[in-house]
Amino acid sequence: MKKKLFAFIGILLIVLCMGAVAFATNPQVQNFASKKNVPSDYKIGITYDEALKSDKPMLALFYVDWCGYCLRFMPKLRVISYLYKDKYNIVMLNAEAPENQKMVKDVVLTGFPTMYVIDKKYDNRFLLNNAIYMDLGKLRVELDRYLKVRKRLDAAEVCKK
Repeated sequence: MKKKLFAFIGILLIVLCMGAVAFATNPQVQNFASKKNVPSDYKIGITYDEALKSDKPMLALFYVDWCGYCLRFMPKLRVISYLYKDKYNIVMLNAEAPENQKMVKDVVLTGFPTMYVIDKKYDNRFLLNNAIYMDLGKLRVELDRYLKVRKRLDAAEVCKK
């Protein structure tokens, strides 16, 4: 009887150990463990102060950590950041952070996430329609459209000189 009990406990321990090893080495479990839980976990772009020092237009994203839409948008923002790193300064601004309150009061937030293109060179800023955020193609059309307008402004400025 004791031999059967010890054999049962031994088999049970082996099965539990094998299960723990399989669980710990499962890529899905590792992805879950490293999953980003709030938008602030994403470190995309540069700071607002760094962006102000540059001549590139800024793509400013206003978000809050409790917003599910903001969290779902972050992978798209990462793609945008990669595609437009040479053309825009990408800036993430937590709308609830005390250091961002001056900027938050200076813009109109229509909900979260809210995205602006801000171009200090031409003292210009415009709100991107939040209906296009999840459609990467439409978002890119708007970003490219602004770059075309800016190119025309640059050409007109050169002609004035």
